[in-house]
Amino acid sequence: MLVLPNGVRHFPGFLDSDEQEALLADIRAVVTAAPLYVPTMPKTGKPMSVRMTNCGPLGWVTDKERGYRYQDTHPEIGNPWPPMPERLLALWEAVAEYPHPPEACLVNYYTDTAKMGLHQDRDEKDFAAPVVSVSLGNACLFRVGGTSRSAKTVSFRLESGDVVVLGGEERLCYHGVDRIYPDTSPLLRNSGRINLTLRRVNPPTAS
Repeated sequence: MLVLPNGVRHFPGFLDSDEQEALLADIRAVVTAAPLYVPTMPKTGKPMSVRMTNCGPLGWVTDKERGYRYQDTHPEIGNPWPPMPERLLALWEAVAEYPHPPEACLVNYYTDTAKMGLHQDRDEKDFAAPVVSVSLGNACLFRVGGTSRSAKTVSFRLESGDVVVLGGEERLCYHGVDRIYPDTSPLLRNSGRINLTLRRVNPPTAS
């Protein structure tokens, strides 16, 4: 039996096939307004293996010159990010167990050969809020560990429609995608996988 770190929750099949299709249509509209682009690593300028974009008031970006950060405009076309779809806001409300809405949704498109190395989501100012991740398209092998890079990791498969929440004491856990399983979902016309990562960036303003 798979035992996940405390604060890591996996919701298999959270979205049924119709809900996946509807959310994918929302994301296609996001990509039309804010095209996918290839981000680069800080300092080295090495291209990442995923293409990405964002929606919501803020978007996570990275480049050689300024590194990891959030900003309110697309780095290539300069436009504000499109609004976050209502379906994603409702999903956050259903699973996040946090009373304030997300401010950013990172859209990562993985080809069938793309990966994502172990990393922490720590560019936010509000670690009380969880990270909510939604999988669409081909399955992947997801790996998650502890809050130190040397901690033991566990791996499990994420299918299209699955949701993962990283929160509580494991909000800053290391996690990554080791591989994509080709031809495991008919959802995306050109194969591959889309991952949607919802985050709260700033602490709520005191009233």
